[in-house]
Amino acid sequence: MRIPRAQTFIFGLAALAVLLAVGYVVSRPRGPVLVEADVSLDRITPNADGQEDVTRISYRLRRQANVSIYFEGEDGTRYYYRQNEPRVRGEYEVLFSGVVDGFTLEGEEVSGEVLRRLLPDGEYRWVVEATDVLTGRVDRIEGTLVITDSDSILPDLWDFTVSPEVFTPNQDGIDDQIWINVYVPKEADLTVYLIDDAGTRYYVPESQQDRAPGKGGRHIFQWDGGVDMGKDPPPDGTYTVLVEAKDAEGQMVRHKSEVTIRFGGVPLAEIVGQPVGDTVRFSSETVLQGDVLTFELTVENYGDSPIRTTGPEPGFIYEQDETYATSGYQVESGAWRVGIHCDTCTVDFPWRWALGSQENLTPIESGGQTHYYLMPGERAVVTGGIRLTNIVEARNPQEFWAGLIHEDVGVATVNQRVDPHWIRIEPVESEAAESTP
Repeated sequence: MRIPRAQTFIFGLAALAVLLAVGYVVSRPRGPVLVEADVSLDRITPNADGQEDVTRISYRLRRQANVSIYFEGEDGTRYYYRQNEPRVRGEYEVLFSGVVDGFTLEGEEVSGEVLRRLLPDGEYRWVVEATDVLTGRVDRIEGTLVITDSDSILPDLWDFTVSPEVFTPNQDGIDDQIWINVYVPKEADLTVYLIDDAGTRYYVPESQQDRAPGKGGRHIFQWDGGVDMGKDPPPDGTYTVLVEAKDAEGQMVRHKSEVTIRFGGVPLAEIVGQPVGDTVRFSSETVLQGDVLTFELTVENYGDSPIRTTGPEPGFIYEQDETYATSGYQVESGAWRVGIHCDTCTVDFPWRWALGSQENLTPIESGGQTHYYLMPGERAVVTGGIRLTNIVEARNPQEFWAGLIHEDVGVATVNQRVDPHWIRIEPVESEAAESTP
C-alpha cells in the first residue's frame, strides 16, 4: 500500500523537528561562561621601581564570550582595562600595572588628551565580566585590589606649539622646516608624527640638544621633510601633527595640532644644453679693455617645486672689480642665481643674476613679504655682462664659464662649470702711441 505524498511530507517535518530539539538539548550551552578569575597580588605599588608593580589577572572561559575587565572605586566610578573584547574558549592571563583607559579627575586641568592613566591610590573592586556570544548570558567574578605609592604625575604635554603654520619644504630658505616645541613635566618617551587623511604617518625626529630624549623638560622636534637628504617630502596638503608621551608606568597623553605643506619638493634646475651652438653664448672671444663681455643662457626648473630667485635682474652690467655683494645683492639662503666665474676671480661666481625679471616670474607671499619664483616646468633666458678692465698677463686669455648657484645650499656638479670659453682682453693703445711716427 502506498502512503500518500502529503502524509510523507508531514512525517518528514515531524522527524526533523524532533532531531533539532534533541540537538539543541545536547549542544545547548550549560553553566556559566566564565568559570574562574583571580589576581596574583591584591596589593600593588605601580611606581616603576620593580617591586610589586604589577599583578597577574587570570581567568578561564567555557565558551566564546566578550570580556571586560574593569575596576570600581569607592565612589562607584568605573575604570576600564579591557572592554567587550572577543575571546574564544580557553585560559587567559594579563599583567595589570594599574593603568586603565584614560580619564581626568574632577576639577583637573590637562593640556593633552589622556589615553592611559594610573589609578589613584585607594581600594578598588576588580571585575572580570564575560558575555556569552550565543545566549547573551553575563557572568562576573570580582575581588578587591589595593593600589598604593603610585606615580600619579601625568606625562602631560605643556606649552605645545607648531610653527610655521604653513610649511614649505623646498630649500628656498623660507619656512623650509617645521618646529614642534613640547614641554613634558616628567621623564617620558615622546613621539611626533604628521598624519594625512588616509592615516599615513610621517615620523618627525627630535633635535639632539642639551636635553637628552626621554628626560623631563622642553624638547624640540625639527624636520625638513627629508628634502635636505634628497628625498621627496610628504605631498602638499593639511596634516595632523600628533605628539604622544608615554612614561615608565605606561601612562599616555597625546596632543594634536595642524600644519599645511605647500610647494614641497626637491628643487631641481639646470642650465639647458643647446643642440646647436654654445650653451653659454658669450659676445666675443676677444674684448677690448674697458668693453663689456656679455652672455646669454637658458635655465630650466625641471623639478616639482618652485625655486626662488633674487636680483640683480637679467641685463645687469657689472664692473670687473664689483661682486654681487658690493653691488647690494648679498647671498640669500635658498635663492637660485646664474653666476659667471673666471680663472682670476678671487671669490666663487662673483657676478650673479636672477633667473628672470619680476614680470616673468611668479610672486609668492610668505611672512608678509613677496618673493619671486621660477615655477616647475618653466624656463628663463638670462643675460648680463661684465666690463673687463683688468689684464693679468699670466692669465690672458683666461677661461670664463657659467654656473647655477643654490645659495647656502650648493652648486650641483652639472651646474658647476658650464661651457668654459677662452676670453682674451686686448689692451687699448694710448693716444700718444697712436700719434708717434
